Amino acid sequence: MQLNIMKWERLWWSISALIIAGGIIAMIISYTTFKAPLRPGLDFIGGTRLQLQLACAVEGTCEQSIDVGEVREILNQQELGNSTIQVLEGNILSIRTKNLDVDERSQLQQELNEKIGDFDSETIQIDTVGPTIGQELFESGVLALLVSFFGIIVYLSVRFKFDYAFFAILALVHDILVTAGVFAVLGLVAGVEVDSLFLVALLTIIGFSVNDTVVIYDRIRENTDRYSEELSINEIVENSVNQTLGRSINTTLTTLLPLIAIFLFGGETLKFFALALILGFIAGSYSSIFIASTSLAWWRNRQGLAKG
Repeated sequence: MQLNIMKWERLWWSISALIIAGGIIAMIISYTTFKAPLRPGLDFIGGTRLQLQLACAVEGTCEQSIDVGEVREILNQQELGNSTIQVLEGNILSIRTKNLDVDERSQLQQELNEKIGDFDSETIQIDTVGPTIGQELFESGVLALLVSFFGIIVYLSVRFKFDYAFFAILALVHDILVTAGVFAVLGLVAGVEVDSLFLVALLTIIGFSVNDTVVIYDRIRENTDRYSEELSINEIVENSVNQTLGRSINTTLTTLLPLIAIFLFGGETLKFFALALILGFIAGSYSSIFIASTSLAWWRNRQGLAKG
């Protein structure tokens, strides 16, 4: 398969720009709603999360789903009206609220059992995170992202030239914005929250994407050294991308298959972690092929440069 990427470079840039613009709009709306660009999870803002499953679901005898309105009424009576409620699979109730002590949790669980239905005591999950710890987790995650970006800039500047490093970082920013934008939309329409695993996913996406970009850049540099007198930079970039295309596609597909399996069968804890990786890896392959390479060619044409 041969791609004519340079002919349609502005199309690839426009597709990315539209997706990123939509994500940024979603993040702005999210910020006005949740005071954060993405809907923050318990890990970052602190609080208590209760997850309860109806006993009838364990036995497979449930006839109706949990009514969110009834749950909201109970929480209002407990002066917990600002809590976030999610119903998973119709019979699993997830409540995120302020920090509750043992007595408050027990009282809430008793009210839910009396008015909603019997919940299975063996499947109850209770997570409590203090706001200080949540802030520390967030700051550590952001710092890790910044350090990784700096390290990549230094590495690529030493291995290649600075313009290679710049457009590789541009591609990484593209991947992060695409992934974050999708999660901003999911946070608004489906109540999906981001936690510390999301930051781990972003770091993994950065590593995957830069590896793919380095492979293409290596081939561009090799071909530039060999054919700079015979071919234009556009032809060199296009040939280089096509020469590494099979590897890029195969690597991405073999990585996505287990992630899709985790997303479908890995349970609630890993579901959105896997989704973030799926989105980021797809965006990473796209940016390596269509953004990092075409941007480098555009810049070198603009500067009248041929040597890599």
